[in-house]
Amino acid sequence: MGTEEQNQHSGGELEEQSQHSDGDLEEQSRHPDGKLTVTERTRHPGGELRVTDRTRHRRLREQGSTSVADLDAVLRAGFVCHLAVVVDGAPMAVPTVYGVDVAARTLYVHGSVAGRSLVRAPDATVCVTVTHVDGLVLARSVFEHGLNYRSAMVYGTPRLITHRSDPEALLHGLRVLSEQSAPGQWDYARRPSPKELAATCLLALPLDEASVKVAAGPPEDGDGPDAELGLWAGVIPMRTAYGTPEPDPALPGDVPLPGHIEAMSSVHSAHSLRLTSHHAN
Repeated sequence: MGTEEQNQHSGGELEEQSQHSDGDLEEQSRHPDGKLTVTERTRHPGGELRVTDRTRHRRLREQGSTSVADLDAVLRAGFVCHLAVVVDGAPMAVPTVYGVDVAARTLYVHGSVAGRSLVRAPDATVCVTVTHVDGLVLARSVFEHGLNYRSAMVYGTPRLITHRSDPEALLHGLRVLSEQSAPGQWDYARRPSPKELAATCLLALPLDEASVKVAAGPPEDGDGPDAELGLWAGVIPMRTAYGTPEPDPALPGDVPLPGHIEAMSSVHSAHSLRLTSHHAN
């Protein structure tokens, strides 16, 4: 499938994000304590993604990464992706939610539209893209403007999971999705009913073919002729953070805020405060 993600770079243009080589990923995951652990599936020396023709970095290679840890970090940092798939003969890029099971090297994607298409074409290749924008890079010339970002593309043939085909896998995948966006919510809220599960499908995509790019830093024209123009240049940081939880107006007044939701808000607020303080210094 010819779907490609394009990323904006400091040359003022949208760059095609990488294309890679045949092979499997090393089974690795990075834990909060910084240790890198290896599971029992395929192993690649050094924790590197093996390059395929689709994922080989062809432009701005210095922004590309083949690190399994970098891929895991990009995927763990969000929960919204774009799923590119051919539906009824036409390409479609669907915004949807995802969760990653690092230990199992599997990306779970909520995809009812894509699921219907994959029933008719079970061997179809899809492409999932995840992008985090970290800053707007404003240079002295428009041509040198760009973005600081982290992005990943995952290619493969997904396995369609339904309640009929594999109820345990469906529940596991839904838990992974839920815990990635709101840790603790799966155990707090009511679980899906059989009727709800029958109306739900997930795509399980192996992390065997993936591409990563990361751009960071100031504009690149600080040592060129435009530096003499006397114009301001730099980076405007961009961050996503949870705000103060807003209760449903229908809630009775005696329903307390769950601890896991309070923790989400306070942790992200503290993180933003630390970032603001760091940039101020």
